[in-house]
Amino acid sequence: MKPGIHPPYGPVVYRDTSTGDEFLTRSTETSRETVEWSDGNTYPLIKVDTTSASHPFWTGNARVLDAAGQVEKFRRRFGERTRD
Repeated sequence: MKPGIHPPYGPVVYRDTSTGDEFLTRSTETSRETVEWSDGNTYPLIKVDTTSASHPFWTGNARVLDAAGQVEKFRRRFGERTRD
């Protein structure tokens, strides 16, 4: 890498604002807010709206679409279309 053109890459804590879950990772993102982690060190705190702890896909609360039911509803409403 060329020196002096890349932002600093270091540890940061991400907090899910909807669940309060936090995780420590590395990023180039920075923040003026800080938080003390369980290891006793202080890290920049980045607040995010959604993480795997609150996203419906990862929590199992995702809506399952009933494609077969929608097709039957369409056929009842408009009938079968015949090909000529």
